[in-house]
Amino acid sequence: MLTQAEGDPVAVLNPDARGSVLIVCEHASRALPERLGTLGLSEEALASHIAWDPGALAVAERLSRSLDATLVHQRFSRLAYDCNRPPEAPGAMPDVSEIYEIPGNRDLSPQDRDERTKALYRPFHARIEEIVAARQARGQQTALLTMHSFTPVYHGVKRAVEIGVLHDADSRLADAMLMRAADTSLYRIARNEPYGPADGVTHTLQLHGLRHGLPNVMIEVRNDLISDETGQDVAADFLTGLLQESLSALS
Repeated sequence: MLTQAEGDPVAVLNPDARGSVLIVCEHASRALPERLGTLGLSEEALASHIAWDPGALAVAERLSRSLDATLVHQRFSRLAYDCNRPPEAPGAMPDVSEIYEIPGNRDLSPQDRDERTKALYRPFHARIEEIVAARQARGQQTALLTMHSFTPVYHGVKRAVEIGVLHDADSRLADAMLMRAADTSLYRIARNEPYGPADGVTHTLQLHGLRHGLPNVMIEVRNDLISDETGQDVAADFLTGLLQESLSALS
């Protein structure tokens, strides 16, 4: 699937971080493996939210620095494989996303799906699992944070929420964050918005957070708020303080 020149499907920043947060950004990139071409999509479609989460990696990188946190991110578009979905999920290799049909994902054979799973999904989650295991072996505390962004308008409906704090069965960290963010006037914040567990968005949290008993949370920031460096700085500063206070309360 990937050429030698394209390199590893996974990137790890600050691997020797001493902080307690492990950050994952599954939808960091809009790049497609050369072998897949454009999947039959226009440049406009490939630049849009269907291909990646605009601004999410930039905020995640800032959090990595401010929290001294290891950051793991996917180097290829979720249109090739969405690493926040298990292989059996239709959304792992979607043939329709929002208003766009994706010709290159239509009628994939079991062999096609298996090849993408082996090339993109398995290495990504194996790397996270290795990092979690190494941290546990040296007694380093770990809280899992997955970083995402979402569109201001979805199917013609404006979204009022500006930051979503999402969780699955373990709400410890989300509860602490929501409690401390309740009085903020900087952002409109909501629990499990604009998505929630029923939408299948907590796969990474389940796989690496719930399974190991780690505090975990998924953050969604509306992408118009992090479209430039100023917005990314403000969001990262806010989330840094919120996470530090919330993790201190849990310890």
